[in-house]
This record gives sequence, C-alpha cells and structure tokens, in this order.
Amino acid sequence: MSRGKLTTDIVLAVVFGLVCLPFALLGDLADLFALTGFVAALAIRRLAPHWSLGVAWAAALLQMLALRDLQLYDAAVLGVLYSTAAHGGRVLKWLGLASAGVGALVATLYLGLIKPLFDGSSFPGQDPLSVAVWLTFLFISAVAVLVLAWTAGLLVRAVRDSREIRRREEDATRKRELAEYRYVVEQERNRIARDMHDVVAHSLAVVIAQSDGARFAAASRPQAAVDALGTIAGVARGALGDVRMLLAELRHAEGEAPQPVLDDLGALLEQVRTAGLDLRFEEVGERVPLGTGHQIAVYRIIQEALTNALRHGDTGRPVSLKLTWSERGVLVDVANAVRPDASRESSGFRHGIPGMRERAQLAGGTLSADVDGDGAFRVIADIPATQGRTP
Repeated sequence: MSRGKLTTDIVLAVVFGLVCLPFALLGDLADLFALTGFVAALAIRRLAPHWSLGVAWAAALLQMLALRDLQLYDAAVLGVLYSTAAHGGRVLKWLGLASAGVGALVATLYLGLIKPLFDGSSFPGQDPLSVAVWLTFLFISAVAVLVLAWTAGLLVRAVRDSREIRRREEDATRKRELAEYRYVVEQERNRIARDMHDVVAHSLAVVIAQSDGARFAAASRPQAAVDALGTIAGVARGALGDVRMLLAELRHAEGEAPQPVLDDLGALLEQVRTAGLDLRFEEVGERVPLGTGHQIAVYRIIQEALTNALRHGDTGRPVSLKLTWSERGVLVDVANAVRPDASRESSGFRHGIPGMRERAQLAGGTLSADVDGDGAFRVIADIPATQGRTP
C-alpha cells in the first residue's frame, strides 16, 4: 500500500472521529474508547484489513458491554466491512461476510432484548408474536445495511480486478507485438542483404568490366573508352536508385528474397485469379526498360492493390488492371468495386495505401488512391522510366 493511500485513510478517519466526538462526549468514557477504536479501524482499513475488522469488533463489544446506545460512530462498521471485501484476501473477504451476518444477529439481540432488559424499558408489544416481529424487523434491517456495505466493496474489487486483468492483457499484447516487430525487423535485414546482392551485384560487375575495358582502350581507342564511361555512368546511376529502394524496403514486411520483377507479374495475376478475383488485365504500349528497383515498386504496388481488392472489394464484380507504357515510364491503373460493408479505416487501407504511395515516391513517381465517380476504388501509380534520372 502506498504512503499516499495510508495518509488519505488516516485523514478521513480523523475527520470522521472529529465529527462523532461531540456525540461521544455526551456519553461516558466507554463511548470515547469505542470511538477511538472505530477511528483506528478506519485508519488501517486498507493497510491491514484483518486488523481493522478485529479492532472494529473489539470496539463494538466494548460498547455493548458498557450498555451504550447506538451511536454515530457505529457507522464506521460499514467502512470496515467494505474494506474486507474490497481489499482483504480470499479468507478475509468471506470472513467479512460472516461478520456482517453475525454482527446483524448480535446487534439485533443487543438492541432488541439485552438493552431493553437492563434499561427496564418495555418491548414494542408484550405478546411473544409482537416481540418476534420486532426482532425480525431489526435483524433484516441490520443484515441489509451490513451486507450492502460488504457487497459494495465486492463490486469495487471486481471492477478493480477486471481493470488489472485488462492492463495485464494489454501489456502482454504490447510485449508480444514488440517481439514480433523485432523478429520482422531482423528478417527484413537479412532479406535486404540478400536483395542487395541479387539486385546490385550485376550492376557492379558491369561497372568493373567496363572500367577495365576503358582503361585498356583509352590509349588506342578513345571513343570506345568514352562509350564505356557512359555505360558505367548509366549503370551506376541505376544501381544508386536500386540501393536507395532496397534500403527503404527495411520498413516493409513482405515476402522473402529474391524480390520479384515485372517478368513475375503473370504468376501474381494467376494467384489472385485462383483466389477468386475476376481480374481483367490490359497492357497498352511497348514496354520500356525499368531499373530493378522500379520494377519492384511496380510489382509491389500492383500486389498491394490487388490484395486490397481481394480483402475489401466486391469479389463478385470484375477488377481491372491496366498498364499503359510510354517513353517516360508506365502508368498503373487498378480499379475494383468496393464491398458495401468495407471500411476505409481498416488495417489494409491504413497501412496499404501509405506503403504504396511511399514506394511510388521512392521510385520518383506518384500515386493516388480514392473512390472515383463510378463508386469504384481506384489506385493510379505513375512510375517513371530509368532514363533521364539523376542520382
């Protein structure tokens, strides 16, 4: 228990004692001792609820042995019973309920029989039936009040335990997600290393071969050396773009290396058709050379767009994929009908679209994704060709 909670309990107990003190002063010394006991029980009700229950019982017995009347400080019993259910252990929790029942019985006998007998006062009604009704009423009233206080503590305990369970589940979920994230990051690093070799190694081999050729031809064939240097510049420029793309790939959780290129597009289209997508593919114009990084970008954008169509689109209606080639590059156009119950706030839309847009931008292009005038969700990516790019 924290020091702040203990301080709060002590302050509240002292305030309770000061409120009850004027009434206790109207009695005798036994009232002051009983009040002190109840104040102490309230002060330690969360620090040591078992001791709190014991002290409360001692103060109540002292009050009854002194034949004192019911006092305002007796309300402390409600706080003690509440704490046994809200803060006590498994045994003390049920001991608090038993104390409520036994306390109600003792209070009924004391107030209904013992106190009137010693005071010489008459019972409400002299016949046994009237006395029995009166005692029953006292017992039911006492049980209702005492058990109600215990039940309130039990409800608070249930709410607190439920919150603690949710907190632990959320903490476990965060730890699991962190472990999964670290695993994915490690896998991505390994994949990037493999992709770096597959994509860039060929370009570096060409640069080395052309450099050796230019060095030997520089003296006898200057034009051949110039041509070799131009090839080296073009290959190096494309390799630089590929390296940038591969390093950026670390933020994407995708399949294993080697990375796919446009020649693998047919297998992808066949896969989505097998999955139940009515795909209509059209390719217009003559293909122009694209760097490996640009081909990866085109492939992944198409893959993500078709995946979103499969997950969130109306698979009962056709999906169109159109590649329009020109000298400046390729225009990717994917359109699908949106399923009525699909939400754009779903995980696929939240993460898929930014990922596709980032790929397009890393390749030097642009991407837009939105619902068009016909109600279809359309992804349009403009990916430039490698020629004319600057490092």
